[in-house]
Amino acid sequence: MAKITRPQRASTSNVRSVPKKKSAKTAKARPKPAAKQAAKRATKPKPWTAEEVYEAFSRFRKANPEPKGELEHLNPYTLLVAVVLSAQATDAGVNKATRALFAIADTPAKMIALGEDTVRDYIKTIGLYRNKAKNVIALSEKLIAEFGGEVPRTRTELESLPGAGRKTANVVLNMAFGEHTMAVDTHVFRVGNRTALAPGKTPLELELGLEKVIPSEFMLHAHHWLILHGRYTCLARSPRCEVCLINDLCR
Repeated sequence: MAKITRPQRASTSNVRSVPKKKSAKTAKARPKPAAKQAAKRATKPKPWTAEEVYEAFSRFRKANPEPKGELEHLNPYTLLVAVVLSAQATDAGVNKATRALFAIADTPAKMIALGEDTVRDYIKTIGLYRNKAKNVIALSEKLIAEFGGEVPRTRTELESLPGAGRKTANVVLNMAFGEHTMAVDTHVFRVGNRTALAPGKTPLELELGLEKVIPSEFMLHAHHWLILHGRYTCLARSPRCEVCLINDLCR
C-alpha cells in the first residue's frame, strides 16, 4: 500500500509581515511655512483706535484721579534708592526694609556714613541685598562727587548711577520731577501685550509704543494706572476680567 504524504503548512515564524502603508487620512501633513505665517497674521489683534485709547484712560482717571506709586519715600534721593532696591523684589518687601533705613539716612551723605555693612543689615530681607547695598553706597558716592549730592534730572545721568537702569530713571523722572515718562515693569509689560494696547517684544519697544498711542493729558499718571491695573486686575495667572474697567475694549 502506497504511503500518503500530506503537504506541510508553511511556518508562520519564518514569514515576515509586510508593514502596512499609512493611509493619506492618517498621515499628518506638515503645514508649509507660508501657511504658518498667514495663520499668524490672521490671528493678529486689531490695533486700538485713538478713541478707544482715550476711553480706556478716561475710565482709569475717573476711577483713580491721582494714582500714587506704592514705594514709600521721603524725597527724590530715597525714591531713587527705593527703586534700585525694588529690582526683583516686591514694593511691600522694599517698604518693610526701608522704613527704618530712611528714618536715619535720607541723604547720600548720611547713607555713606552708615557704611555698606550697616546698609546691608537693614535691607537683608530683600533679594540680592548684598549687591544692592554696594550699589546704594556707590550711587550715593557718585551723587556727591558728580552731582552736588542732588538727584540728576536727565535720563542719561540717572542711568549712569550704579544699579539704575532705564526703568529706574523713568520712575524717578516721573514721580520726583513730573516728567511724562513710561516706566515698564513686569505688570506694564503684561498689560500692554495682553490687551494689545501697544504690543512689544522688549520693554523698550513696548515703552515707545505706549508713549506713541497714549494722549499727552494722561501721560503723567499713565504708568501708575497700568501698573495698578496689572497688579490688582489683569493678573498674570488668573486675570479678573469680570471686574476689569476696560474689558469691552480689551483685545
